[in-house]
Amino acid sequence: MTLDALVGRVVGPAAFCVEAGQVADFVRATGDDAGRWRGFAPPGFAAAALFAVAPALLADPEVGRYGRSLLHAEQAFTWRRALAVGEVLEVRGRVAAVRARGTLHIVSFEVETDGPEGTWMEGVSSFMLSDKPAVASEEEEEPAVDEQGPCDPAGPIPLPAVGEPLPPLRRSASRFDLERYAAAGGDRNPIHWDHDAARAAGLPGVVAHGLLVAAWLFQAAARHRAGPDPLRRARVRFRRPLRPAAAGVISGRVASSGAPGTTLELALEGGAGRPPFATAVVEVTP
Repeated sequence: MTLDALVGRVVGPAAFCVEAGQVADFVRATGDDAGRWRGFAPPGFAAAALFAVAPALLADPEVGRYGRSLLHAEQAFTWRRALAVGEVLEVRGRVAAVRARGTLHIVSFEVETDGPEGTWMEGVSSFMLSDKPAVASEEEEEPAVDEQGPCDPAGPIPLPAVGEPLPPLRRSASRFDLERYAAAGGDRNPIHWDHDAARAAGLPGVVAHGLLVAAWLFQAAARHRAGPDPLRRARVRFRRPLRPAAAGVISGRVASSGAPGTTLELALEGGAGRPPFATAVVEVTP
């Protein structure tokens, strides 16, 4: 079997219960507004639904042959409605495409979640797999388990006019935060908690989950819309790894506004002169 044979493979369906405790843990692990997300799940909770089925694919022994380096390259989500705590969703995944670039394989994985009220979320993930290190970084010492940079509250703020900048939102995660996120979001890739596994993948040390970074970007957009259904769609590109305790700030601008919604362009940055950790285009609801 080669990875090309994965195309068309279906994973699931898997039952996914939106439990109040898991939502609360996810909100806490991502630094979101706890007062806002009591009866509903935040948009970033789409990661937990994705990882209701993704591990079954990534744990396949044939996929594991290429799993020395497993990185998340890009993520897209579309939200159809709000997600209430207590709902039980049916989650299905499907391998849509596989592309090879030398020893690197890029797997496109689609996911869909349905519940009693209809479809909640659809997503497309791009995973990069290789039997060799995907990057080559100098080793760095791990920070203290509770070391963290500054973080801001994610409370509501008005949306600026088209062309205007968005207020910055500072974000950082400790190594303990990464463990909490792994438990709440379901992504237990060892590069996020094990130094040796991260080094084997070519990373400087453990790194933050891509979907934790995505949750921060979604927070920066969702705080401009009230209610439990603030986002319509988003596409995130993960451009370089974020180390625990590193200080990051989300900046952006209002790109356009129209009948479907308002489009925001966002980036999580970590210092002048360096590329961003991640960029995103997010459409908020009207």
